[in-house]
Amino acid sequence: MVKKLLYFGALTLGSLYYSQNYPFSTIPENLKKNANAVIRKDITTVYINKIDEIKYQYNTITTVLNKDGDSNAMAYIHYRKGDNISDVKVTIYDGAGKKIKSYSKSDFGDFANSPQGAFYSNNRILVLSHMPLQYPYSVDFSYQITNKNTIFIPDFAPFYTTNTSLEDAEFRIINKSGIDLRTKVYPSKYNYTSVGEDDNGMEKMYYYKNVEAIRDAFLSPQPMKILPKVSFSLSKFNLEGKQGTLTSWKDFGEWYYNSILQPVSVSTPEIKAEVAALNLQGSTEEKVRKLFQHMQEKTRYIFVSLGIGGWQPMLPDEVQKKGYGDCKGLTNYMKTLLDEAKIPSYYSVINSSSSPISFDPDFPKMGGNHAILMIPTDKGNIWLENTSQKIAFNHLSFSTTDRNVLAIKPNGIELINTPIYPAEQNVEKQYLKIKLSEDNGITGEGKFEYTGSQYDYLLGYANLTAKERNEALKNRLDILHFEKIEMKDFLNDKDQAVLKYNIDFKANNYSKNAGNSLMFRAVPIFSSNNYKTDENRELPFELAQSFQDEFEINFIIPKNYKIDEIPDDVTINSEFGTYKLSFVKNGEEIKVNRLIKILFKF
Repeated sequence: MVKKLLYFGALTLGSLYYSQNYPFSTIPENLKKNANAVIRKDITTVYINKIDEIKYQYNTITTVLNKDGDSNAMAYIHYRKGDNISDVKVTIYDGAGKKIKSYSKSDFGDFANSPQGAFYSNNRILVLSHMPLQYPYSVDFSYQITNKNTIFIPDFAPFYTTNTSLEDAEFRIINKSGIDLRTKVYPSKYNYTSVGEDDNGMEKMYYYKNVEAIRDAFLSPQPMKILPKVSFSLSKFNLEGKQGTLTSWKDFGEWYYNSILQPVSVSTPEIKAEVAALNLQGSTEEKVRKLFQHMQEKTRYIFVSLGIGGWQPMLPDEVQKKGYGDCKGLTNYMKTLLDEAKIPSYYSVINSSSSPISFDPDFPKMGGNHAILMIPTDKGNIWLENTSQKIAFNHLSFSTTDRNVLAIKPNGIELINTPIYPAEQNVEKQYLKIKLSEDNGITGEGKFEYTGSQYDYLLGYANLTAKERNEALKNRLDILHFEKIEMKDFLNDKDQAVLKYNIDFKANNYSKNAGNSLMFRAVPIFSSNNYKTDENRELPFELAQSFQDEFEINFIIPKNYKIDEIPDDVTINSEFGTYKLSFVKNGEEIKVNRLIKILFKF
């Protein structure tokens, strides 16, 4: 009897051991669906000790199911110089929960953590390199980090990528500072999952359980717009020794203006002379345009992450003398030029991303990842994107339209909406004249014009040589089998935000023979995206912008052929837009008109 009990005890201890190491077999089936990786445990504890000391304890255990999930289990630590990192531990387990190897902080590489082209930065990253031997495997990663900046407390969401599921997550925040901690729960708009919470005065705890993966479906919203989250903000904070109050956008704006912007809003005799030499005349818009295009010609973008936590711009005279800066420095320099011209403008912080993200008017907190400039006029606001030498005047790209900004003013922050470009402004115009040949090939010439967000998508051509443009165009229009293609008369109209070019081309295998007949597509050049029915789709579609395409295509048929019949015209109207396709026979030519208008209503 004793032996049986001992044997049972051994089984129990063994089972407990492996369950702690999260074998693949214990993952619920619903969490494997659509998942490349499963977060088994994600435990974060935050200690707010005082206004200038915050400590984070992290422990994440992730099971990787296939190679596409490797990035979810990478062991890395973002930090800035001065942060204290300790208790770094990584343990790798195989699919059965058996330990493979352990690592410590000394096994991590220490690298600069800056975007490509960065010049100055205090951002660093510790990274552990390890190669998985086989799938599945699990990574148990934990560490502590303490820093003095209490203005940033991360949001708590289940995960941030598609094809990732979550078994269990907890976010515990222990406030010992005596400073008021504000929190706000943002429920899922799609009821995808919910967050649980326990509030015990000084200690708050939030958690998620059993959250299934979001399938990476075509045109789905980003996970951060699908899932719930919890946001946090202290009413008093520290940022690199600068302390302030954050209970309203007004008091935060006053701190931002006085502590971040005013110390670097300093003109010089050289800047005064620079503006005077331009001899600005005309309307406010004309003056701003001339100053902006002058600034574009003499500066270039280089990332700089120094100053107060990487949030304070370079001094304007540094940008003037060196000819470079990041979004903060270039925006501040442009603002200083406008100040000298007696034109009011507002440094504006924004969330730049492909999916619109706005600041919450009712929950002020530090945020944003980009800076632009807003100039109020009697005819409306002028918006300047200062990091691009090629972008048009008073034009914002799809990554900054349709959201709000934090416009920093002496008396506080004003939340102001950036423009929303309607479909009629986001236009591609295409005019083609095509000659069909009996050998199934075509020769043709075309004129193209792009405005609005469609201008943004093609603006990259402005940075290419003529040869590179031809190659890029050939790759983009690979729906045709080009024998040759040449882009001509390229024009980036920076006054009107219009991009134009012409093309000459020759392509093979365009038409097909059917007996004595020749059959061919009515629209030669179009987007190759495939839109198909998905009966399992549960999430809506999301487009960055409404848009409109206007095509006119004129076909000249071979001499030995005649036009037998043309298709019927097509018109489709719906709440999502309009589609029209029409055909006109004119002697030996066929004219095709195509209009597609998609409305951003998803």
